[in-house]
Amino acid sequence: MSKKVFDTYSKYYDLLYRDKDYAAEADYICRAVKDFIPGAKTLLDLGSGTGKHDEEFSRRGYQTTGVELSEMMHREALRNRDKLKGSGKYPEYKNADIRKINLRKKFDVIVSLFHVINYQTENEDLNLTFRNVNRHLEPNGVFMFDFWYGPAVLHEKPLKRLKIIKDEHLKIKRRTTPFLKINENKVDVKFNVSVKNKDTGKELTFEETHSMRYLFIPEIELLLGNNGMKLVHYEEWMTGKKLTEKSWSAFAAAKLK
Repeated sequence: MSKKVFDTYSKYYDLLYRDKDYAAEADYICRAVKDFIPGAKTLLDLGSGTGKHDEEFSRRGYQTTGVELSEMMHREALRNRDKLKGSGKYPEYKNADIRKINLRKKFDVIVSLFHVINYQTENEDLNLTFRNVNRHLEPNGVFMFDFWYGPAVLHEKPLKRLKIIKDEHLKIKRRTTPFLKINENKVDVKFNVSVKNKDTGKELTFEETHSMRYLFIPEIELLLGNNGMKLVHYEEWMTGKKLTEKSWSAFAAAKLK
C-alpha cells in the first residue's frame, strides 16, 4: 500500500466512520483474547489508522502499540491521543510500514483490523506482514485479523454506494465505485469525495483509489504456514457464525506453530 493512500482522506476519516462501533469491536476482540490467551497484557495493532481501536484497547487495560504507514493518519492518531492524556493509559504510536518495522520486542496479542490485511495486495506483501507478525509474537501469543472473505465477494459482488455525513461545520458526500479484478483477487475501490464547509461555503473535491485483496481460507492457511504460524479459528466477523457465501467480513485467529 502506498504511503499516499489516506493522505487527504485522513482529515475526514473519523467523521466518515463516526457510526463505526469501535467499542463493540474492541469488546469482540477482547473476548477472543480471553479465549486464546487469558492474562494477556501487551497488544500490537498493525495498521492502527487514527487510533480509535487502540483507545478502546487501552481503556480495557492493554498496553497498546499501534503501527500506521500513512503519516497523515498517524498524525490524526496523535491528535486523538492528546485528548486522552491524564485519563489513565493511552496508546503508543509508530509511523512505519507493518511489513518492515522491527520493534525489538514481543507482544501477547497482535491484531490487524478494519481490513488492513486486505490492503496487502501482493503475495510478497502478505508474506512480509505475516513474517513480521511471527517476529513480534510471544510464543503463546495470538494473531487476530479481519478480512474480506473471497467467496462472499464473488457471490455478493461489490456495489456502488453513496454516503453522506454532516456535522456542525462540514457536509461530506462520498461516492464509492468498486472495480472487481477477478483474475487478481482484488477490488479497486474508487472514492470520489466532496467536502463542503458550511461556514465558508467552500467545497473541496478529491479522489482516492484503494486496492483491496480478498482472501480465501486455504491461501490464508498457506501464507500463515509459510511464516511459522497456523490458523486456529475463523468465523464471521462480529457474529461468531459460520462463514457462508454472504459473509463479506471474516475473522481469523492464528498462533505460532
